[in-house]
Amino acid sequence: MASTAGGRPSIFPTLLYGDAKAAIRQLTEAFGFTEASVYEGEDGTVLHAELVQGNGAVMLGSRGRGGRFDEAMKGSTHTGVYVVVDDVDTHHQRAVDHGAEILMPPTDQDYGSRDYMARDLEGNIWSFGTYAPEIQA
Repeated sequence: MASTAGGRPSIFPTLLYGDAKAAIRQLTEAFGFTEASVYEGEDGTVLHAELVQGNGAVMLGSRGRGGRFDEAMKGSTHTGVYVVVDDVDTHHQRAVDHGAEILMPPTDQDYGSRDYMARDLEGNIWSFGTYAPEIQA
């Protein structure tokens, strides 16, 4: 996995799940994310969570809890997220070991990256690879 560099990423993919607790479990166990924070409502609904991978993060929560973002996301289709990892094959094996649905095994790409693709429990597509474009400020 990519090393954790800290800091504040400027972009956070944000996803809503029907079962956010199951999503957190899959993302941490199968895809190697680390829980940074999880906030639950009194009924156990995940109001907001932040999961870290390397120097990036995703935010997620439960569908159907109300609010403007939940309303805006109503009826939305699935999302695709790309995550940089150092060792694609080891990362892929972890995902396989935890039962993730693999859509493409580790593959060397024409542009020099090695990556694989998986689908999470609710249909979002996650790509993990070595391609890490440098952002010019």
